[in-house]
Amino acid sequence: MKCRFCKNELKNVFLDLNHTPVSNDFISIEKINEPEIFYPLKTFVCDKCFLVQLDEYKFAKDIFNKDYAYFSSYSKSWLEHSKNYVNMISDKLNLNSNSFIVEIASNDGYLLQYFKEKKIPCLGIEPTANTAEECMKKDIDVIQDFFGIKLAKKLQQNNKKADLIIGNNVLAHVPDLNDFVKGLKILVKPQGTITLEFPHLMQLVKFNQFDTIYHEHFSYFSFCVVKKIFDFHGLEIFNVEKLSTHGGSLRIYVKLKDDKSKTISNSVFELEEEEKKNQNMLSLNYYQSFQPKVDNLKNEILSFLLKAKEENKTVIAYGAAAKGNTLLNYCGIKKDLISFVVDRSPHKQNKFLPGSRIPVVDEEKIKKIKPDYVIILPWNLKEEIMNQLSYIKKWDGKFVFFIPSLQKL
Repeated sequence: MKCRFCKNELKNVFLDLNHTPVSNDFISIEKINEPEIFYPLKTFVCDKCFLVQLDEYKFAKDIFNKDYAYFSSYSKSWLEHSKNYVNMISDKLNLNSNSFIVEIASNDGYLLQYFKEKKIPCLGIEPTANTAEECMKKDIDVIQDFFGIKLAKKLQQNNKKADLIIGNNVLAHVPDLNDFVKGLKILVKPQGTITLEFPHLMQLVKFNQFDTIYHEHFSYFSFCVVKKIFDFHGLEIFNVEKLSTHGGSLRIYVKLKDDKSKTISNSVFELEEEEKKNQNMLSLNYYQSFQPKVDNLKNEILSFLLKAKEENKTVIAYGAAAKGNTLLNYCGIKKDLISFVVDRSPHKQNKFLPGSRIPVVDEEKIKKIKPDYVIILPWNLKEEIMNQLSYIKKWDGKFVFFIPSLQKL
């Protein structure tokens, strides 16, 4: 396997989570007795450019298909985050009815709907049919396709270059990084702006967020690596912000290198320095020390669940998230230890989690069962979920989190 950026041969393992099915491949009742395919979930770090990456064991076109299970609009906190971004960036860039916005991986229109409210012309690019359809129901123009050089050139030929290109949590999903970044360069206007949000690898390591590794995420980024990739393709990061979303993310602001209308913020130099000097992220030792931490946490999780079973405690989970499926499958957890998982999305209800085969149900079952423990799998939304399920305190129910370490509240 070669590095998807610099083409260096990969030989250093970052984290090996054994074999699991694809995290968003939920199982219908009709297929419950059919076999599943388990793929390696093994990440490597390049000893030349330090990009952490997973091989494309299952092709992106097969993962992001017509039955994709993740719909962004089911998280209230994510909608709030998106609306705040639209208000901020519209003011910062003076966007108006003469501007043109493109969002790559627009999902169900969770973000572009707020540009529509402001009457700012926008276009979504989304490869999955079912989420693209939801986006179009909001009267948003959508191209159902993967983004790269080919699509960027087609839009350019149709005079569709963008004042602003947005990509939230899409960079990690791209198997051909170089093609994607070259496409951004083609599509952005000479003085346009690109903003991308992605989970920060430094936070993943610091807070033991191993469950954010799954087959949809082909790459895991430090700031230094992202800067190197964009520099190589004639693009320049001129600002960076640290965000609390997804357990700690970065939002980068990117321009063409020859665009002199924007100055480089001190935040760029400060974060680069933090990664190089304070965290030593340009050393293999940094990456090779992660596996033992994850293995220790796995043992802690299993000890808790086995003890709860011995004490006849009822344990359920909330949130049929991809990260939860990574955790459950790596730990070998089945429905004998977690009875069911609750999720708000009707697209996941009445199905079964991949690998573990734990059933997904609606919230009413919590009130009927009155579990002793509710494990919140999407820990990045814990405040929102704890408020939603605060009624479990009536029967002395407790919330449980596994990341960064086991906690009971």
